[in-house]
Amino acid sequence: MLKQLSIFAENKKGTMEHITWILVQEQINILGSVTNDSAEYGIVRMVVSNPEIAHEALIKAGYLCQLSSVIGVELEDKVGNLNQLLQTLSESNINVDYIYLSFNRNSGKPVLIFHADDIYEVENCITIKGFTCIDDKSVLEA
Repeated sequence: MLKQLSIFAENKKGTMEHITWILVQEQINILGSVTNDSAEYGIVRMVVSNPEIAHEALIKAGYLCQLSSVIGVELEDKVGNLNQLLQTLSESNINVDYIYLSFNRNSGKPVLIFHADDIYEVENCITIKGFTCIDDKSVLEA
């Protein structure tokens, strides 16, 4: 499992710069992220090098945020591998809430980060099907 930081942030000029500045001050590296916005607020989801410290620093700065578990799956960088994983999830009746990509800093391979219900069961299912799941103590470390 990976720990993901989700930040509920106002959609205004300078917000992302402020969030990243806070992370810089704590020497935290962003390993993967996605931003979903609306007219007034958005959710910034990030896998970072030290999620607990990032969470604490952002709360101290006044941001509403939470830590949650997500799954990271390392894929070969070739045509069709993402589709193959998504087919496996679909065939296993697993609904994916959202996805975004990062990469393994050691192997250079893409890493699909996603959230689904009952992530422990999902991780077990896709591992049995031959996919490599990673955790935040392993290969995503900067």
